[in-house]
Amino acid sequence: MASALIYLVVILAVAAVVYLLASLVFGRGEELEPLPPGATPTRLPASDIEGADVRALRFQQVFRGYKASEVDWALNRLAGELDELRGRVAILERQLDAADEQHLRPPADGKD
Repeated sequence: MASALIYLVVILAVAAVVYLLASLVFGRGEELEPLPPGATPTRLPASDIEGADVRALRFQQVFRGYKASEVDWALNRLAGELDELRGRVAILERQLDAADEQHLRPPADGKD
Protein backbone atom coordinates (compact mmCIF):
# COMPACT_ATOMS: atom_id res chain seq x y z
CA MET A 1 0.00 0.00 0.00
CA ALA A 2 2.84 2.40 0.80
CA SER A 3 4.45 1.88 -2.62
CA ALA A 4 1.12 2.71 -4.34
CA LEU A 5 0.87 5.92 -2.29
CA ILE A 6 4.45 6.91 -3.18
CA TYR A 7 3.69 6.11 -6.83
CA LEU A 8 0.60 8.35 -6.70
CA VAL A 9 2.55 11.22 -5.08
CA VAL A 10 5.31 10.99 -7.72
CA ILE A 11 2.73 11.01 -10.53
CA LEU A 12 1.01 14.07 -9.02
CA ALA A 13 4.37 15.86 -8.65
CA VAL A 14 5.32 15.13 -12.27
CA ALA A 15 1.86 16.27 -13.46
CA ALA A 16 2.20 19.51 -11.48
CA VAL A 17 5.63 20.23 -12.98
CA VAL A 18 4.35 19.51 -16.51
CA TYR A 19 1.34 21.78 -15.89
CA LEU A 20 3.52 24.64 -14.61
CA LEU A 21 5.93 24.34 -17.53
CA ALA A 22 3.05 24.27 -20.03
CA SER A 23 1.50 27.32 -18.35
CA LEU A 24 4.77 29.24 -18.64
CA VAL A 25 5.33 28.28 -22.27
CA PHE A 26 1.79 28.54 -23.62
CA GLY A 27 0.26 31.12 -21.29
CA ARG A 28 -3.04 30.84 -19.53
CA GLY A 29 -5.18 31.20 -22.63
CA GLU A 30 -6.21 34.83 -22.15
CA GLU A 31 -6.64 36.95 -25.26
CA LEU A 32 -4.87 40.23 -25.84
CA GLU A 33 -6.90 43.40 -25.79
CA PRO A 34 -7.77 44.41 -29.37
CA LEU A 35 -6.08 47.44 -30.89
CA PRO A 36 -8.20 50.53 -31.50
CA PRO A 37 -9.70 50.75 -35.01
CA GLY A 38 -7.14 51.87 -37.58
CA ALA A 39 -4.19 51.28 -35.25
CA THR A 40 -1.22 49.10 -36.04
CA PRO A 41 1.69 47.99 -33.86
CA THR A 42 4.19 48.85 -36.59
CA ARG A 43 4.77 52.22 -38.21
CA LEU A 44 5.67 53.05 -41.80
CA PRO A 45 5.03 56.20 -43.82
CA ALA A 46 1.95 56.14 -46.05
CA SER A 47 4.08 56.76 -49.14
CA ASP A 48 7.71 57.24 -50.20
CA ILE A 49 9.03 54.44 -48.01
CA GLU A 50 12.80 54.55 -47.88
CA GLY A 51 15.40 52.08 -46.73
CA ALA A 52 15.83 53.91 -43.43
CA ASP A 53 12.09 53.55 -42.75
CA VAL A 54 12.28 49.80 -43.23
CA ARG A 55 15.46 49.54 -41.14
CA ALA A 56 13.69 51.36 -38.30
CA LEU A 57 10.66 49.06 -38.49
CA ARG A 58 10.31 46.77 -35.48
CA PHE A 59 7.70 44.22 -34.55
CA GLN A 60 6.26 43.51 -31.15
CA GLN A 61 8.13 40.68 -29.54
CA VAL A 62 6.35 37.97 -27.63
CA PHE A 63 7.62 34.96 -25.75
CA ARG A 64 6.53 32.58 -28.51
CA GLY A 65 7.10 35.12 -31.29
CA TYR A 66 9.31 35.32 -34.33
CA LYS A 67 13.04 34.78 -34.43
CA ALA A 68 14.34 38.34 -34.39
CA SER A 69 17.59 37.63 -36.25
CA GLU A 70 15.71 36.22 -39.25
CA VAL A 71 13.26 39.11 -39.43
CA ASP A 72 16.06 41.66 -39.06
CA TRP A 73 17.92 39.92 -41.91
CA ALA A 74 14.81 40.13 -44.10
CA LEU A 75 14.27 43.79 -43.23
CA ASN A 76 17.88 44.67 -44.07
CA ARG A 77 17.55 42.86 -47.36
CA LEU A 78 14.32 44.71 -48.16
CA ALA A 79 15.89 48.03 -47.21
CA GLY A 80 18.83 47.41 -49.54
CA GLU A 81 16.47 46.51 -52.36
CA LEU A 82 14.42 49.66 -51.83
CA ASP A 83 17.55 51.83 -51.82
CA GLU A 84 18.79 50.19 -55.02
CA LEU A 85 15.46 50.58 -56.80
CA ARG A 86 15.10 54.22 -55.75
CA GLY A 87 18.61 54.86 -57.04
CA ARG A 88 17.76 53.30 -60.41
CA VAL A 89 14.54 55.32 -60.64
CA ALA A 90 16.43 58.55 -59.88
CA ILE A 91 18.99 57.79 -62.63
CA LEU A 92 16.26 57.02 -65.15
CA GLU A 93 14.35 60.19 -64.24
CA ARG A 94 17.51 62.29 -64.74
CA GLN A 95 18.11 60.62 -68.11
CA LEU A 96 14.51 61.27 -69.13
CA ASP A 97 14.73 64.93 -68.08
CA ALA A 98 17.99 65.32 -70.04
CA ALA A 99 16.42 63.72 -73.12
CA ASP A 100 13.36 66.00 -72.85
CA GLU A 101 15.60 69.09 -72.57
CA GLN A 102 17.58 68.07 -75.67
CA HIS A 103 14.39 67.43 -77.60
CA LEU A 104 12.89 70.81 -76.69
CA ARG A 105 16.04 72.90 -77.49
CA PRO A 106 16.19 74.69 -80.83
CA PRO A 107 18.79 73.38 -83.29
CA ALA A 108 22.29 74.76 -82.71
CA ASP A 109 23.04 75.48 -86.41
CA GLY A 110 21.29 78.88 -86.26
CA LYS A 111 18.86 78.25 -89.12
CA ASP A 112 15.18 79.05 -88.53
